[in-house]
Amino acid sequence: MAGEVGELTPHEGDLEPDEQYDGLLFTDVSFDDSAAGNCHFLDCAFVNTSFGDARLRKSRFTDTTMRDTRFVSSDLAETGWLDVTLTGCSLAAVQAFSAALHRVRFRDCKLDSVNFRSGTLTDVTFENCLLRDTEFGGARLLRVSFPGSTLTRADFAKVTCTDVDLRGAGLGITAGYESLHGATIDSVQLVALAPLLARHLGITVAD
Repeated sequence: MAGEVGELTPHEGDLEPDEQYDGLLFTDVSFDDSAAGNCHFLDCAFVNTSFGDARLRKSRFTDTTMRDTRFVSSDLAETGWLDVTLTGCSLAAVQAFSAALHRVRFRDCKLDSVNFRSGTLTDVTFENCLLRDTEFGGARLLRVSFPGSTLTRADFAKVTCTDVDLRGAGLGITAGYESLHGATIDSVQLVALAPLLARHLGITVAD
């Protein structure tokens, strides 16, 4: 992961597309409306940084940390994330379809209307997060967990789940019950999901 913040070099200026940013600290800065697609952020740290309407398509984040950073209406489609930790971050109306996330941890984050469609999430943890209107449609989830998180109106349509752990999460799933094959839930979640699963399968429950 990224080195200690004090060991990084403070970044000055704007972001430019097709650049490599190595060992830099981005703090208390706004990159709203930035066009920085196809960049590589290596061993960097973002603290209290804003990306509003930013265009970061096909950029890569490697060995990077983010804290109190905001992505609003940003284009993160086809991005690559490897060994990244996001703490206290907020993502709203973000396009992250076809993104590849590997060994990524979201901790105490809020994700509102984030589109992970057709993405690949491997060894990803959503810890104590709020996921509202999150779309995973067509994504491949491998060893993904949601401890202490709340999912509201989540879309799992045509998702491929392998070793997905939903235990300990509040499950508000609106589509894709049939795609939960390969996921683990606890008994309390099963009781809550039972009426929805029965309805989806066309089962009538009558006493």
